[in-house]
Amino acid sequence: MNQISKQDLEDFKSYIIAEKNFSGHTARAYCSDILSFLIWMDENSCEDIDFPKIRDYIHFIQKFNYKKTTVARKIASLRTFYKYLYRERKVDSNPAINLNNPKRPKSLPKFLTPDEVEQILNNTKIETPSGYRNRTILELLWATGMRISELSGLNFGDLNLEQNEIRVFGKGSKERIILVTDRAKNYLERYIETARDLIPKGYPAPLKSENSPVFINNTGYRLQTKTIRNVINKIVEKINLPKHVTPHVFRHSFATHLIENGADLRVVQELLGHASISNTQIYTHVSTQHLKEVYNEAHPRA
Repeated sequence: MNQISKQDLEDFKSYIIAEKNFSGHTARAYCSDILSFLIWMDENSCEDIDFPKIRDYIHFIQKFNYKKTTVARKIASLRTFYKYLYRERKVDSNPAINLNNPKRPKSLPKFLTPDEVEQILNNTKIETPSGYRNRTILELLWATGMRISELSGLNFGDLNLEQNEIRVFGKGSKERIILVTDRAKNYLERYIETARDLIPKGYPAPLKSENSPVFINNTGYRLQTKTIRNVINKIVEKINLPKHVTPHVFRHSFATHLIENGADLRVVQELLGHASISNTQIYTHVSTQHLKEVYNEAHPRA
């Protein structure tokens, strides 16, 4: 790899993390995309690349049958990378700016019915401290629609349970307030009061200070998103639910049921932390699909 390009990648990584506030997951994906591009260029410097060369690279990666969403992300990575180089005056123009995104297939997000959610919740064992923690987590995902990374990142300073409010930091570290049902709040309060301190095995639980994590693992450190995914997978497998359920499916379910019950689209956008309402509008299609299913089942001439 060209040494100039290698340094540009290191500087780009610092830029998207420190200045653009990209999440760790997004930053890793973008840097991986750019690294693959630089390896493909071999000894050629990324600062000497023109549009036809980048177009050749896009044709090259299409041979690997990536999903259209993956190709779109790789194009976005290149645009952002060259936008950064242009800002730093290392290139005269952004050669990636005119790349066309592949048309993404429109698919409705998967969601759970309220009965399916209750089935998952009721099969979460609460007899142990960690089991009670897991039930609390699932109650919160269902009640708030927060992202799994937002839940994992919760600190005690983010809780305002007297007002049924929680502060979360979403994509790009954007702050928003989400609302909590009384049921989820009760689980959270009991978890904090009784179960949390009993979770660490042979380790002291971290103090309940403003910057301490709400959810911890058996060594007393912040609970990671992978553990939460494993909890859901085990429960779904146990009850033989014929759906692939992820933490994000809880988020989709939260939004879908709000809209089906008459919630304003702007309110749902705010609760989900979507930058654009176009990201929220897909749930209106889900709701329409639900109406069609009910109509076809209930109408005698359908």
